[in-house]
Amino acid sequence: MAEESGAVTDREHVAKLVASRIVDVPDFPQPGVVFKDISPLLADPAGFRAVVDAIVTEQRATGFEVVAGIEARGFVLAAAVAYAAEVGVVAVRKAGKLPRATFAASYSLEYGEATLEVHRDAFLPGQRVLVVDDVLATGGTARATLDLVEQAGGAVSGLTVLLELGFLAGRAKVDGYPVHALLTV
Repeated sequence: MAEESGAVTDREHVAKLVASRIVDVPDFPQPGVVFKDISPLLADPAGFRAVVDAIVTEQRATGFEVVAGIEARGFVLAAAVAYAAEVGVVAVRKAGKLPRATFAASYSLEYGEATLEVHRDAFLPGQRVLVVDDVLATGGTARATLDLVEQAGGAVSGLTVLLELGFLAGRAKVDGYPVHALLTV
């Protein structure tokens, strides 16, 4: 029982840490949008280590073999998680940024549309992929990435984010996949 209690305490601590280090930036990138700036969290060595360790600890049981990071802030988190877990990292990029043959998926954002790509050979067949991003908002970016992982032959072991904006119901777009958020607001 002490382990379970300790795990809850650790999760609560990490959630409070994330909440205290994310800055709301109103009207960015356009009026009406509140941008969640994770830069202060990334700049805090102890905070950054705590969230990376929490992600690795929480997701280790899924048996992930590689981490996919979503452009751009997801790259930073994914690289750190991959390093800590001693696995590789794959970049899921905006259209036109990858140099070799790619798969592409388009999706809607809160404020427009976009396309993501991944190299066709990014994953070994059936390789277990942990998808990492900073924020789960409307779910479009996450869903496009999960589709790309599978299209490229990977098997999604989970999706983990620092922050889930629950009021935007993005989790509904990734229904059927294991989703973990360090903090949900």
